[in-house]
Amino acid sequence: MHVILKKIIREITLLLMFFFPEEKKIAVERWLRGREESRKLKQAGCVVISFGKSGRTWLRVMLSRFFQVRHGLSEKNLIGFDNLHRKNSEIPAIFFTHDNYLKDYTGHSQTKEDYYDKKVVLLVRDPRDVAVSQYFQWKFRMRARKKNLNQYPAHQENISIYDFIMDPQAGLPKIIDFMNLWAHEMPQIKNILVVRYEDMRVQTADVLEKIVDFMGTPGTGEQIKEAVEFSSVENMKKLEQKKTFWLSGSRMVPKDRKNPDSYKVRRAKVGGYRDYFEDGQIVEIEKLLNETLSPVFGYAAEEHVKKAVNT
Repeated sequence: MHVILKKIIREITLLLMFFFPEEKKIAVERWLRGREESRKLKQAGCVVISFGKSGRTWLRVMLSRFFQVRHGLSEKNLIGFDNLHRKNSEIPAIFFTHDNYLKDYTGHSQTKEDYYDKKVVLLVRDPRDVAVSQYFQWKFRMRARKKNLNQYPAHQENISIYDFIMDPQAGLPKIIDFMNLWAHEMPQIKNILVVRYEDMRVQTADVLEKIVDFMGTPGTGEQIKEAVEFSSVENMKKLEQKKTFWLSGSRMVPKDRKNPDSYKVRRAKVGGYRDYFEDGQIVEIEKLLNETLSPVFGYAAEEHVKKAVNT
C-alpha cells in the first residue's frame, strides 16, 4: 500500500509542476526518489547495492527462492523490500538499490556515508559486460522518463553500441566512476561483503551460502541447492516468459516476447562484450578500463594491477 501511495504522491507532485523547466522537474523527482530510498535504507536489515545490469535480478530471484523454501512461502513471492519480512519476521527487509537517487536527498554525492553503519552486499560485474547490457536495457526496456531522469541518450536516439558504451554519461566511464567511488569508500563501511557476478556464475552455491550467512540467515545445503537450481538462466527465462512474477512490476517481464534482447534475462555470458565490437574498438575499451578502473575488483589487466600496486 505504501508503494502505491508514494507513487501517487510523486505523480501528483510532478503533475503540479507541469509548467516548470524540465531540469527542475527532474531534480524534484530525483529528490523524491532519494527520500524514498532513505526511508527504506533506515528500515533495511541488509542492503544489496549494484550498478544496473550487474546480476541483481538473478540474485533477487535466488534469495527469494531460498527464503521461500526456508519458510514455506509461494514461489511467486519475489523480494521487493519488506514484503517477505512482513510474512515472516525472520526474513530481513532487503533493500535492493542501484544507488541512483539517495545522494539527491542526502547530499552525500562524494562519499557513501549513508551506508557506513549498514550491512552491505556490494554486487559487481565486469563493467565491459555491464555497459553492453546497459545498451540493450536502454534500447529495448528503459522507459523514456527513466532515460531523462538518469541522463541516458534520448528515447529512440540512433546511437551505435560502441558510441553508447564510450559515452561518459551512460556507458563504461559512468560505470567505472561508480565502482571507483565504492572502492575508495569500502574501508569506511563496517560490514560489507563484495560479491563478483563472475564468481557467482562459477561457484553459485558457495557464493549464495556466503551471502545468506552474511545476512544472518544461514540455510541448509538442500535449501541452497534448490535456490540455485530455481534461479538458473534457463529457468529464469521460462519464468519471465510465463510472467511468473508479474505482481512485482516490470522487472521480470519481457517488453517483446519475440525479441530476445528485450528480455530482462538475456545472455548472462561472462566476457560476452567482445562479441559486439571490432578489434580496434576492443583495444580502446580495454585501454579505458585499464587506465581508469581501480584494481580492487580484479577486472583490470594484470600488468595494470601490478603498476597500480607499485605506485
